[in-house]
Amino acid sequence: MTSQENPSDVTEAKPSNWNVPNALTVVRILGVPLFGWLLLTESGESISWRICAFIAFALLMATDKIDGDLARKYNLITDFGKLADPIADKALTGMAFIGLSLIGVLWWPVTILMLVREWGITLMRGFMVRRGVVMPASKGGKLKTVLQSIAIGGYVLPLNLWSGVVPTALLWVMHLVMVAALIVALVTGVQYVFEARAAAREARFA
Repeated sequence: MTSQENPSDVTEAKPSNWNVPNALTVVRILGVPLFGWLLLTESGESISWRICAFIAFALLMATDKIDGDLARKYNLITDFGKLADPIADKALTGMAFIGLSLIGVLWWPVTILMLVREWGITLMRGFMVRRGVVMPASKGGKLKTVLQSIAIGGYVLPLNLWSGVVPTALLWVMHLVMVAALIVALVTGVQYVFEARAAAREARFA
């Protein structure tokens, strides 16, 4: 008689770190300096270099969407990916915010507030994970990411260098989108802090 193996006793093998989603994440990290160089070339006063920077930013942001979809679809989620993916995201957006402020397109106070919020929440999440509490991204957080990406992309384009009504109008639209992103970022940031405190209390008394 052959013994039938209990499915619950079978341990599913962990996916290798050498996979396409992780490779795309590494590409995104390595692409950050290139994007920064394109954006800052000629102090951001070159229309052609700014367009190249926009293309680079769009492609790097696309890898974020693609690697996440592939990892979930083919069960390629790894510890390396969990660590490297948010680092890649924060590095790219951080370079964008700082670069845009350096070339005078975005106010420094906005950049500082956004970076403090981004890295603060990331560090807090990491601290909570070490205590066994996972804090998934909220709908507000996802909305912030969308608004932030649209605004950054619009600012990277040389709208401030093009003359005419349309570029000027689009630049003002980007201002409004960034204001909305900042408001959502601050509100969701506060929400994350309160949720983390509540989760920490529950974990302490569990």
